[in-house]
Amino acid sequence: MVRSWDAAVGRAQERLATVPGVRAVREGEGRGFALWDLASCAEGELGECVDPSAIGPAEERRLRERLGESGREWPGGELYRRRYWLLADGTRGNGGTGASTSTSTGTGTGTGAGEAEPVGIFAVDNWTRGPGQLAVSSLYLRPSARGYGLAASALDHVYRAATAEGLPGYRLEAHWTWQRAVRYHLRRGLWVVSWKHALGLARMPQLPPYRVREEDGRLVLLVADRPSPDPAEAVWTPLLAAGSEGRRLRLDETAAYRQADGWVHGYARSTLALHLALAGRPLVRGPQWWAEAWRWADIGEPEGLAYRIGHIEQAARAAGRAVVTPYRAPAVPDLPRPSEEPRPDVPALRPSDGASTT
Repeated sequence: MVRSWDAAVGRAQERLATVPGVRAVREGEGRGFALWDLASCAEGELGECVDPSAIGPAEERRLRERLGESGREWPGGELYRRRYWLLADGTRGNGGTGASTSTSTGTGTGTGAGEAEPVGIFAVDNWTRGPGQLAVSSLYLRPSARGYGLAASALDHVYRAATAEGLPGYRLEAHWTWQRAVRYHLRRGLWVVSWKHALGLARMPQLPPYRVREEDGRLVLLVADRPSPDPAEAVWTPLLAAGSEGRRLRLDETAAYRQADGWVHGYARSTLALHLALAGRPLVRGPQWWAEAWRWADIGEPEGLAYRIGHIEQAARAAGRAVVTPYRAPAVPDLPRPSEEPRPDVPALRPSDGASTT
C-alpha cells in the first residue's frame, strides 16, 4: 500500500532518470527545454511546425503572444515537474547529473562529448492527479524522430515507473483541436477519463486493454477479458455498440457492460464517445439528452463530450485559430444549445436511462 503519494512520485522520478535513452534536464538547460515545449504548443495549437533550435527571441515572443495562456513558460523549473530529454539512441549520459563538457547545441541542451543528441522531451509533474496517477505534462518529438516508437517507449517507461512504486499508472491531457495527438493516444489504448478543460486520458492497471472496431455500420468497444501477448489468443468481450438513427446516436449496452466493475463501467462510455467524435459520428440521442448535456461537461455521457467540443471549438475560433474537425454539431433542431443551469421542467437523466440494450 502506498503511504505517501509524494514519496512514491519522487521514487518514480528517480527510476525514470536512470532509463536508457532518457536524460533528466540539467542545470542550465531549462531554457532549451522551454523552447522545445513551445515548439510542441506551436504545432499542436497553431499548426506551425517549428524547429526548436531555430526559435530566436523574436520568434519566441511571436509564438507566445499567439498562444496566449497556453504558451506561458512554466515558472520554477523542477519545483513543479521533472523534465527529461529523449535521446537519439540508448545513451543516457552521466546518469542525468553533472555539468556539460561541450558547447550548447543552440537549444540550451548542453550536450556533452559522446552523448546522444536530444530528439524529444517529456515531463512528469511532481504531484499526482486523479486517483494518485503520475501526470505527464509534456511529450514532444522532432518530426524527423517520429515513427520509431520513441514516444510510446517514453510512456511505457512512465507507466512502469508508476506501477513499480504502487501508483495507478499515469494520465495526460490532449486538446481536442490537437487531432494528431488525440488520435495517437487512442491508438495507444488510453482510456478517456475526463474532458473538463482538455481531454484527460489514462493508462491504469485497473483498466484492461480495449479496442474499437466497426461492425455492421456500428462502432463497438470491446475489452480483453484474458489479455495475451498474442492478439490472436486474447478474448475480447463487447461492452457497448454505437450506431446512428438518422443523425442521432443509438447507444446499445451488453450484459457484460452492465456487469463490469466501476472503472470499466465508468470510462467505457466516455472512451467510445471520443472514438465516435473522431469518426464524425453522432453523439446526441435526442432533445432531452441534449438539454441535459451540461451535466456531463466534465465526463460521462456522449452528449457531454458534444457539449464540451462545441465550447472548445468556439473558443479556438474566437482566438483566430483554424479549426479542422471531424465532428459535426448535433442535429437537434427543436432545441437550442443546452442550458448551463438545471431546468426544472426536464427530469435529470441517470447514466443508464434511455440507453437501448442488446
